[in-house]
Amino acid sequence: MAFAVTGAFKAIEHKSDIVGILILSIITGVAGGTIRDIVIGRFPPNSIVDPLYVGISVASGVALFFLYPYLQKHWNLFLKFDAIGLGVFSITGATFAYNIFGLNFLAIAFAGILSAVGGGILRDVFVNEVPFIFVKELYVTASFVGVIVFYGLLVAEIPLYLASIVGIIITTILRLVAMKYNWNLPRAREK
Repeated sequence: MAFAVTGAFKAIEHKSDIVGILILSIITGVAGGTIRDIVIGRFPPNSIVDPLYVGISVASGVALFFLYPYLQKHWNLFLKFDAIGLGVFSITGATFAYNIFGLNFLAIAFAGILSAVGGGILRDVFVNEVPFIFVKELYVTASFVGVIVFYGLLVAEIPLYLASIVGIIITTILRLVAMKYNWNLPRAREK
């Protein structure tokens, strides 16, 4: 829902009609996990097997269509929910890969990060913007750090549920702190 709401907000800001709002809500809400499932070889993807994922994305888009004038001033609150979504999606994707591939760091990192940022990248591309994660604050980096902590805890034989909780918390806190203090990664110098 957190990601679907950001998709609906972006669609409304770009003057989309209800269909555009719903499409961007669905893409932002489920595309990362869907792409992850297809790349890893899980077919059909979870978003098709369990229609609840798309249903929540559609409900979020419809709700925002009607409530946007009242919720517009609360955008910062939604960014906080997006930070929680980043943590949850990062570690959910990482857990998905861990259950299939075991302690394969590359698979865990790929699945975690793709689950967390895939939908947002497509959202921004669909509205013809440079993807947010490439230019603003620590986003992918927060996801990656959370996945590294998650992986490290699993290597240390910490139970999966505890490693998951810690990974989600680390990712979310890092993202929230980066937003608060406007932390960005260095960029190439221009001449």
